[in-house]
Amino acid sequence: MKLDPSQIDQILANLCINARDAIAGNGKLTISTENVLFDEADCMERAEIVPGEYVKMTFSDTGCGMDKETVNSIFEPFFTTKGLGKGTGLGLATVYGIVKQNNGFINVYSEPGLGTTFKIYLPSHRFETELALMQDIPEKIAWGHETILLVEDDPSVLRMTTKLLERLGYMILPAGTPSEAIRLAEAHAGQIHLLMTDVIMPEMNGLELAKSLLRDHPHLKKVFVSGYTADVIARHGVLNEGIHFIQKPLSSRTLSSKLREVLDGCERGSTPPVPPNPRKEE
Repeated sequence: MKLDPSQIDQILANLCINARDAIAGNGKLTISTENVLFDEADCMERAEIVPGEYVKMTFSDTGCGMDKETVNSIFEPFFTTKGLGKGTGLGLATVYGIVKQNNGFINVYSEPGLGTTFKIYLPSHRFETELALMQDIPEKIAWGHETILLVEDDPSVLRMTTKLLERLGYMILPAGTPSEAIRLAEAHAGQIHLLMTDVIMPEMNGLELAKSLLRDHPHLKKVFVSGYTADVIARHGVLNEGIHFIQKPLSSRTLSSKLREVLDGCERGSTPPVPPNPRKEE
């Protein structure tokens, strides 16, 4: 990652101050870093992302959270939810400018009462010898054919994920709300093999939706998805140990591998069988 150290300081300072101000009384701010890879398939529906390696910085707090209208405005210069004299409205605009200046992007996940998670992705720069070695490692996509009930309340994410799963060979039943998912499940004549659902949604959360569907589909397998980090989700009691969980944004390789792990009933850490690409048999 090629970035001026003072810019990293600005990102850390602004996000940490915002987290502090959002937490009433005792709370927690978790900061983590990770190397991630986006290939061409991951970027097809997201024009701001260029395929390649990125460094991901995640900031998750247990503060008051924000509604969607506020989230849509937080990077605007001089926009602030703080009282008079307590904020300039330039902190997050500065963070956004630094990230864009360095060809990165930001994802924000927040709900009132559930805290906020910022995920910042900045292009990674490696020596050419390291890249050459990495390109020699074959990476396989695990194809499928089963029917998946996909539930996501963000329309753009729902469209993107539907297309991604269809390219992997699955039949998708897309739903924008839990109630729509229940109606689709009731109307579907065939078997639904897996529920893939966001965790935090209007009407009910993903775990409550799964429990509702299991009454009529006792063999339904489940994968939960969220932009929040796993520890933040766990603190709210939504996920228990052993439940399959994937973080947003979704990588095609991570997603395809997790789906095969769950659908094939493999133990974690084992290598699931890779079904043939159905398109290649046509």
